[in-house]
Amino acid sequence: LSFVKVATTLALFLAAATAASKTVVARAFRFISPRGGELYQMVTVAFCLVVAWTSEWLGLSIELGAFVAGVMASATPFTEQTLHAVEPVKNVFTALFLASIGMIMNPYFLWLHLDVLLGTLLVVTVFKCAMMTLVVRSFGYTTRTSLTVGISLAQVGEFSFVLLSRASALGLVQRNMYLLLLGTTALSLIATPLMFRLTPAALKLAHAAKWIEHEGAEEAVEMVGWSEIGAGGPGRSRSRSRSPDPARP
Repeated sequence: LSFVKVATTLALFLAAATAASKTVVARAFRFISPRGGELYQMVTVAFCLVVAWTSEWLGLSIELGAFVAGVMASATPFTEQTLHAVEPVKNVFTALFLASIGMIMNPYFLWLHLDVLLGTLLVVTVFKCAMMTLVVRSFGYTTRTSLTVGISLAQVGEFSFVLLSRASALGLVQRNMYLLLLGTTALSLIATPLMFRLTPAALKLAHAAKWIEHEGAEEAVEMVGWSEIGAGGPGRSRSRSRSPDPARP
């Protein structure tokens, strides 16, 4: 009965959010868009807080509400303006979020379980790199491009911190496992810039070992979405690879 209630509440909440994003939210953003500046920023932040609070009040979660608020804002024609307006607030909250994760860490516990931590990190990184490489390769891109994307996206996402915190609060994860998974996620994010810088060397090694073929025709491949706060990497990265479609220039 409880599951049915939660599922029904979630379905109604998502349906209402979808309808509101195409009507009320779009009209409100269109009304305040010409004014811009601080007013647009305050309205955007207030909108996200209201949706997050509504989700919590309905018995769902504040994280789900915040995520839905972002999706609703992105469904309007003012996505770029909204992103620009919340950029300063996003940076502040991202810094606070990562600082709070650092305060939860127990360095002594992680040091005592360093072997398990490094082993878990290796398994997760290799598995995710392999999966991302196969996914990109299945779209017809070259092995070089697929491997570049796989290495660049091998880290565990920051949203894992939110999921782990919620699971720990609900008693679904034991304390020791919670700390180990937090450490694994944090180390994968810390190692991401190093892995990114080692990508050219890894590609040269793969080419020397004849794991990838020499590719003549090249095109620029952009990876967009790196966060300067948290990921530690640049906003964009480029690699050179052959187009999967020979007809393309």
